[in-house]
Amino acid sequence: MSAPNDVLVTGIGLVSSLGEGLDAHWQAMAETGARPHPAETDKFKPFPVFPMVPLELEKQIPRRADIRQMETWQRLGTYTAGLALDDAGLTGDAERLARMDMVVAAGGGERDLDVDGQILAGLETAAEPASFLNEHLANDLRPTLFLAQLSNLLAGNISIVHKVTGSSRTFMGEEIAGISAVEVAARRISAGQGDLFLVGAAYNAERKDMLLSLAMGRTLWQGEPASVWERGTTAEGGMITGSAGAFLVLESRAHAEARGKSAYAKLSAVLSGRSRRGPGDASAVARKQFDQLSARFGAKAPGVLSGANGIAAATAEERGLWEQLATEGKIGGVRATQTLIGNPIEAAFPVQVALAALAIARHGFYLPTDGSGIEQPAETPAQILATSWGFWRGEGMALVEAAD
Repeated sequence: MSAPNDVLVTGIGLVSSLGEGLDAHWQAMAETGARPHPAETDKFKPFPVFPMVPLELEKQIPRRADIRQMETWQRLGTYTAGLALDDAGLTGDAERLARMDMVVAAGGGERDLDVDGQILAGLETAAEPASFLNEHLANDLRPTLFLAQLSNLLAGNISIVHKVTGSSRTFMGEEIAGISAVEVAARRISAGQGDLFLVGAAYNAERKDMLLSLAMGRTLWQGEPASVWERGTTAEGGMITGSAGAFLVLESRAHAEARGKSAYAKLSAVLSGRSRRGPGDASAVARKQFDQLSARFGAKAPGVLSGANGIAAATAEERGLWEQLATEGKIGGVRATQTLIGNPIEAAFPVQVALAALAIARHGFYLPTDGSGIEQPAETPAQILATSWGFWRGEGMALVEAAD
């Protein structure tokens, strides 16, 4: 049954190591199985990374001055937001853009690695290390660096470049930030507190500073790429990060129908949770979310787009949950998308929702990419559960289904 405040996905912008746009991702994930494998294994050894494909940034960010003042992750996000607005037929629609609300998930800014290296080298021989550090931090960093590190500047750049000037909210906090961004936008539409939203995130995985931070936390996979589920069976496992941007245009059914815009899919519900990740904690949160959504399931079991990341304990726990539900006949095919695109951290959940909406719109599903047994050929699902388990905290689940 449809309602005026149904949350519809009417525009999708998506870029990753698999390519730019929906056709590139569908071909790689639903038709060819992404051969050859897109991971970069040499540049950041011993850590594989899924790099961003080359983009012609000027297509979505026309002024070179705007491109120059943004960091890479901001360029990815601003570019992808433009793709979503184009796809939704909103580019240049001044009246709607002026009241369009925006919810963004973002991390911190990028380091100036050259300056960091010079300071660290100088500290080794400095007579007074503390004074040396204070002096060079004050004098060597670009005056704009601190501003460029502000997380809400992604939303600011989108406003400047694409003229999206309604309310703006930015969430920080890794994968849970992306879950919360989608959840808040969807809940506001359902509650009648807005009818047109731009929501999403971007992540630049090709950053030595982030790889260092994640490696120190013992979260990264080392060596040749393996599927998410295969990584989850090793002693510690590990994630492979991936550069990606995903933005969604979400709008109420009434608003979309009034402007004659068809939808990819309906976002029926978004749930978020957070556990301490003791044994069984995360799966208990996910099972509770599943049970909450199950009242909305149709006669056919939903497919699952899993956001499992390969870190052993959590991935094994999530796999156990899906295998149990499959045995009970409560879910259809399971696919772990990070096998092919890596973990784009803040952008992980928006990517999941985008891929779920794409599959619903094209009346298909994605190919298995794992030989360990959990990913089997499956019928095309009528509904898809898009999930995300953060590498440290945060568990989210969305139900995506046909708009009509």
